[in-house]
Amino acid sequence: MPASSLSYGPDHGDDLPAVIAREPIGEAPQTPRPRRSFASFRTISALMLREMSTRYGRTAGGYFWALLEPVAAVMIMAIGFSLLLRVPPLGVSFFLFYASGYLPFHVYQQIANFVARSITFSRPLLFYPAVTWIDAVLARFILNALTGIMVSAVTLVLIMVSLKTRTTLDVWPILLGTGMALLLGFGVGVVNCALSGLYPVWEIVWSIVTRPLFIASGVLFTYEDLPRTVQEILWYNPLLHVVGIFRQGIYPLYSPEYISKPYVVAVALGLMAMGLLLLKRYYRQIIENG
Repeated sequence: MPASSLSYGPDHGDDLPAVIAREPIGEAPQTPRPRRSFASFRTISALMLREMSTRYGRTAGGYFWALLEPVAAVMIMAIGFSLLLRVPPLGVSFFLFYASGYLPFHVYQQIANFVARSITFSRPLLFYPAVTWIDAVLARFILNALTGIMVSAVTLVLIMVSLKTRTTLDVWPILLGTGMALLLGFGVGVVNCALSGLYPVWEIVWSIVTRPLFIASGVLFTYEDLPRTVQEILWYNPLLHVVGIFRQGIYPLYSPEYISKPYVVAVALGLMAMGLLLLKRYYRQIIENG
């Protein structure tokens, strides 16, 4: 090959510095990292399976104990109050009345308690990039929501079959009350998850402050049986509205006028927004404090 063919002409020589400037030396071309499809879904599913194995897989009976707790609570209340009262505040069955109050409260309480400890429970896994704080929160919420719905349904069926009651259930208010209990429990849970992570003493303070909540939520009575002054105070407890909605599905003739569905939804969404914002802002500090 002639030497002249290897040499740059005047035009090529002038453009050579520009060509070199446009092509950096020593930098390998960067290719985008492939994203895993359904990564969050897989992570949440794995966290749910982990919790199921640790909570229910280590004890004999597993989910049987999750069902036994509400059944035993309803039975104790029904037997105890049947010795003091002739008839329950609604209907003729003590078991059905206290089940209609306890089951939505139990769903709320389980969701609020377990979501509040979701960061602490999954803390060792949150140091891995594939697991985020929202995955841990959603995994606990979904698992306990499904468990609460299953336990409530089985408990109601057991009571109605064993008592051979002729009550016709209205499914829509029952589902609506359960859904609001789940929403409210999630809102309270994420707020407590953030506050207890930032201030560990908050968990103790919350448990003390909310001890009267079982009585103040209308589990043992109806709103209409209370004095007017007490009604005006307890109306601001959203759980009282949730229990009232749930009871409408058990007692078709019961139509409480105090219920405000927008109020319950507004409180739940407000708490949820505040809790999620706090967790997004301070979740690294919460993990380090744990």
